[in-house]
Amino acid sequence: MTRVGVVVFPGSNCEYDAAAAVDAVGAHSEMVWHTATDVSGFDAIILPGGFAHGDYLRPGALARFSPVMEAVRDFADSGGPVLGICNGFQVLTEAGLLPGALQKNRGLTFLCQPSRVRVVTTDSVLTHQSFVGQELSIPINHFSGSYTCDDLTYQSMVEKDQIVLRYVENPNGSRDDIAGVCNENKNVVGLMPHPERSMSELLGSADGKILLSGFVAGTFARH
Repeated sequence: MTRVGVVVFPGSNCEYDAAAAVDAVGAHSEMVWHTATDVSGFDAIILPGGFAHGDYLRPGALARFSPVMEAVRDFADSGGPVLGICNGFQVLTEAGLLPGALQKNRGLTFLCQPSRVRVVTTDSVLTHQSFVGQELSIPINHFSGSYTCDDLTYQSMVEKDQIVLRYVENPNGSRDDIAGVCNENKNVVGLMPHPERSMSELLGSADGKILLSGFVAGTFARH
C-alpha cells in the first residue's frame, strides 16, 4: 500500500481532507509535522491547503524555510512524487521546486466556488491516468491563486510540457488560464483547485479521484 506523507505547517487546514482523499483511493496517509527532517520512508508527499505560518509576508514565503522542505526537496530530487494543493502549490513555488509564482486574484477577490479545468498533459505524476482535453470539475478556494511567470519561463514551460491543467473559464487572472504546473521531471505538481474536495458526486463531483488515484498509483513513468 502506498504511504503518503501529508505535511502539516502551523496554519494548514486541509490536511485531514487530503489524508481522507488519498485513503479513499487506496493509500495509507500519515501526518508529517513541519519540523521533520526525513520523509524518505514515504512513497509520496502532499503539501495541503491552508495558511502556512499565517501567510505572513506572502503565502508560502515562511513555510519554505521549515526543516521539512529540505527533506521534501531531497525526496523530489530522488524522483519521489510530490503534490502541492493551493497553499501547498504556493509553498512549492516559493521553495523553487516549481517555476513561477502565485499572486493575488484579479480584482483582489477571495474565490470559493466550483471550477472546471482541462487536462493539458498526461506526462505528470498527477495526470497520467487521465487524457488530454479531459474536463474535470474541481473547486477552488483561494485569494492568491493567479499564476504568473516571466516570458522566458513561460516559453520554457510550454516547450517542456510543464503546464498540467488549465481553467476552462479563468476565474482569477492566471496567465494562459494556468491552474496547475509540474517540474521538468514531472514528479512534482502544484495546482490551485482542490481535488480532495471533489471525491463524491453527492458533494458535486468525484473528479478528484481521477487525479489522486493516479498520484498514489505508483505506476507513473516518463514517456
